Amino acid sequence: MSRFLSIMVAVLGALSSGCGPSEASSDPSNGLQILATIGMITDIVAEVGGDRVTVEGLMGPGIDPHLYKASAGDVRTLAEADIIFYNGLHLEAAMGDVLEEMNERKPTYAVTEFIDPDLLHESATYAGQYDPHVWFDVRLWSRAVDRVEAALIENDVEGTPVYRANADALRDTLDALDTWVRQRVQDLPEERRVLITAHDAFEYFGRAYGFEVIGLQGISTASEASTADVRRLVDAIIARDIPAIFVETSVPRRTIEAVQAAVRAGGGQVEIGTPLFSDAMGNPGTEEGRYPGMVRYNVNAIVEALAP
Repeated sequence: MSRFLSIMVAVLGALSSGCGPSEASSDPSNGLQILATIGMITDIVAEVGGDRVTVEGLMGPGIDPHLYKASAGDVRTLAEADIIFYNGLHLEAAMGDVLEEMNERKPTYAVTEFIDPDLLHESATYAGQYDPHVWFDVRLWSRAVDRVEAALIENDVEGTPVYRANADALRDTLDALDTWVRQRVQDLPEERRVLITAHDAFEYFGRAYGFEVIGLQGISTASEASTADVRRLVDAIIARDIPAIFVETSVPRRTIEAVQAAVRAGGGQVEIGTPLFSDAMGNPGTEEGRYPGMVRYNVNAIVEALAP
């Protein structure tokens, strides 16, 4: 870690001493160069920023932000951006030192900053910390749009009308998406609304849309599932005749496969549903590569797998 920080300081020092402000920084009309950590943030920044920004995502499909560690090349990319957006709430835990360093040098924003702590889900494992997976409650994720809008206006006042119009349009889209989710889950009987996943990322989804959520691992994938965790899930699946459990695209499949094998050894039967998108979205150019499409994909996969 100390070696990496030394590299980071050297990269930042070279960038700050070897060149002046970028053209985008001195003239926002040329387009703000923005870097976002995860795909869900990249998507809303691109929507709100429109033609006035160029957005690059640091973590692509299949990448687990809980475990992601920035390389020296990533630090250079971060340093060259005009603005950095990240989730916060310890989602990008392994990058904490890098983001803190960047915050002292350039505009760096946690998109969850505008969310009232009373609306956050407190971690049962880590005292005083909150679940970072707020995008699973579509209505709550609109607060991230508010933060992005305010940050872009702060750094590019001339673009205010564009940012406000784009943010309003995106909030309308999210309102409609939230309504769709609520209607879609009505196709599933209440007793079937039990969502078992590889890690505990769907608590906001469960609270917003009426699901009981059980994760094999905790909020962070840095925690390891124990034999007791597996046994707890197996007992629940057999006792409640749960038809499907889910793995996520950014989490290794082996842990959920171990649960499935244990259920079968206990005389039960459970399927592994279509992999869900949790901490990363789908490939660029696909429906799941955009936030609304990712939400629809997940909800359809859950409802179809758990249906009678």
